[in-house]
Amino acid sequence: MSTHSSPEGGAHTTVSAPAVTRVLVVDDHEVLASSLARVLDDEPDLMSVGVAGTLERARSMIVTTAPDVVLLDHRLPDGDGVAAISELRALRPSIKVVVLTASAADHVLVAAIEAGASGFVSKSRSLGELTAAVRAAATGEAVISPELLARLLPRLSPSGRPRHQELTEREREVLGLVADGLSNAVIAERLVVSVHTVRNHVANLSAKLGAHSKLEALSIAVREGLLPGR
Repeated sequence: MSTHSSPEGGAHTTVSAPAVTRVLVVDDHEVLASSLARVLDDEPDLMSVGVAGTLERARSMIVTTAPDVVLLDHRLPDGDGVAAISELRALRPSIKVVVLTASAADHVLVAAIEAGASGFVSKSRSLGELTAAVRAAATGEAVISPELLARLLPRLSPSGRPRHQELTEREREVLGLVADGLSNAVIAERLVVSVHTVRNHVANLSAKLGAHSKLEALSIAVREGLLPGR
């Protein structure tokens, strides 16, 4: 944040610097990882905090660099990226994990959702689409196509946990629209409310479910039977 005074010595004007999303790239494909890191650094609102080629290095860098978003390859030399999601999130619960995929099977994607991933992005996508996915994840959006979401939700396993606080009727309505793959902006249009109101509903229902993203909230709700028919 910076403060400036007028030439006449009048009132000060405070200008807030735009928030920058810190991103850790975890991928052992050096060319892709380095290219993505450079693209992130070229964006005014994004910043690469480094590249990790192994899970061991990723664990260390999450602690030392405090990323907001982790782009995580699901196949790494020292282990399964998807299997490590819960462990990585335990190191920094606020991080959003977006899984980088080549041709992952549905059961791998389901496991990623159940572990708390914010979504997926294919390595075949353009670098611009990858940065768009980072921005979406950073704001809590689900990074997944409606078609893939509809295919994977029925495959989620029941959690076996006690149900959380009951959601309000409006929160269930919002969650149902999230399950249809709609963004906050589109949900706001459907309900004829502001995007801010939708964000508040998502934040409230996520807090009730103990979730840190829309996709995680949706996963918990489906697995606990809070959205029958999903």
